[in-house]
Amino acid sequence: MTRTSNYALRLLASVKAEAEKVAAAEGTTLNQFINVAVAEKLAALRTAQYFQQRAARADLNAFDRLLAAAGKEPPRPGDEPPYGSRAPRTRKQAQQGEARRKRSRLS
Repeated sequence: MTRTSNYALRLLASVKAEAEKVAAAEGTTLNQFINVAVAEKLAALRTAQYFQQRAARADLNAFDRLLAAAGKEPPRPGDEPPYGSRAPRTRKQAQQGEARRKRSRLS
């Protein structure tokens, strides 16, 4: 049996009303809806933290060597990138693109 605990949660009336509507539309209780929402948020935060830690361990020089050793043949039919997409050609371009995305999220 799962252990539960009680917590008096203060929600804005408008947020509570909207959460009740969504919970009803999904055929669940407000309590279950809030439990799932909190669990999803925790999972998202843990996932982001995992990838940040994983990226910190990355060996970008090894990555560059791997890309340099890649073949020069064109992609096989069906493996082409989507129309209009263009991957960065160098690590510097990738870093510049990431910096632009961070700046746009902050503004």
